[in-house]
Amino acid sequence: MELFTTQSGLADVLLRWLHIFAGIIWIGLLYYFNLIQAPFMNQSEAGVKSAATRMLVPRALFWFRWSALATWVLGVLIILIRIDQLGLELFGTTYGTLILSGMILGTVMFLNVWGVIWPKQKVVIGSAEAVAGGGAADPAAPNATRRALLASRTNVLLSIPMLFLMVAAAHGQALFGDVGGSIGYWLTFAVLTALVELNALIGLTGATKGPLEKMNPTVGSGVLLLAILYGVLLGVAGA
Repeated sequence: MELFTTQSGLADVLLRWLHIFAGIIWIGLLYYFNLIQAPFMNQSEAGVKSAATRMLVPRALFWFRWSALATWVLGVLIILIRIDQLGLELFGTTYGTLILSGMILGTVMFLNVWGVIWPKQKVVIGSAEAVAGGGAADPAAPNATRRALLASRTNVLLSIPMLFLMVAAAHGQALFGDVGGSIGYWLTFAVLTALVELNALIGLTGATKGPLEKMNPTVGSGVLLLAILYGVLLGVAGA
């Protein structure tokens, strides 16, 4: 019964298990969209692409957006229990710095799902359904497709440092020493995260090409962001 009745049981085992379970579905589908579905759509004939957009994509997006919500809510619950145990001083520790960084990136990704990807994909799906029913395509669909792709690629980029920071908070604090409360780190983190997200919100549209056009540069950008944050953390620890 301690699994359900104690704070450590809830935060360390039950909620964390559910959080990771939901996260596997969410991030798994994120990589499915970018590694499998997007290339398939680009190479498919119009009829196949239309059928997939109307019948496959909505099912995948259902699990995608709700697993994103579940992952985020469960993560917030875990942190609230931690704050109840340790107080707000938690965020002045190495663990707090790492986990809060991961939480912020995860929150940005969650907002991209519900605020950009899902609304834009609804336009694309609605347009495909209209055409299949004999109507006209929505002229906003091409731009919506582009914006959804850009936000999805941004989430792939952010997922790389996000997952590392989450794992490091739980299992790798010794790698960094005392990095709690570093203004330099948080300033670097805030600027880089804002630039990446700004690109997702108002960046590339239409036929414009950019670093998130393909998966290899997207993953490389995520690794670069992680390397910069890792280097800043080590610099703070050694200062």
